[in-house]
Amino acid sequence: MTSSPKFSINQMKKTLSKPTIPAWQIGHFAPEATFRFTLPQPFLLLCRLLDTTPEQLLLDFIDNLSSSSRNREGRDKAKVHLVDYIIAHGYGQPRYREEDIRRMFTELDAVGLLFPRNGSDELIDLYTQWREEHYGYWFNQWQGKPERNRSF
Repeated sequence: MTSSPKFSINQMKKTLSKPTIPAWQIGHFAPEATFRFTLPQPFLLLCRLLDTTPEQLLLDFIDNLSSSSRNREGRDKAKVHLVDYIIAHGYGQPRYREEDIRRMFTELDAVGLLFPRNGSDELIDLYTQWREEHYGYWFNQWQGKPERNRSF
């Protein structure tokens, strides 16, 4: 015997609001950006030797670092190394402790793991809405940490 869920899809639709873009998400932090910079020759040589485009390598880096819902298969080891890379470079420190930064990535990964792989289009749309809303919640929780140095 299966119990019915607490919320129906229609109830979930009513609960989720359309996420708004935060006021700070402009300029350097805009969600859509075009970058123009010179790619170092050694980077281009490596990409050519590894038979991957610079764009693909950078997109994979971004997907793995952000623990996105797409292209997750077989990427756990790469994500661990990228978190170590962030820690080794001192990004976010001293604003956050190393264990806090690792927790941030763990929490982001958990959101990506919840993607309803075989879900209906309607369920995927609901997940996407929830995910965007949750990202705002997640960000605000970390932004508001009392031990965080607010000089940023």
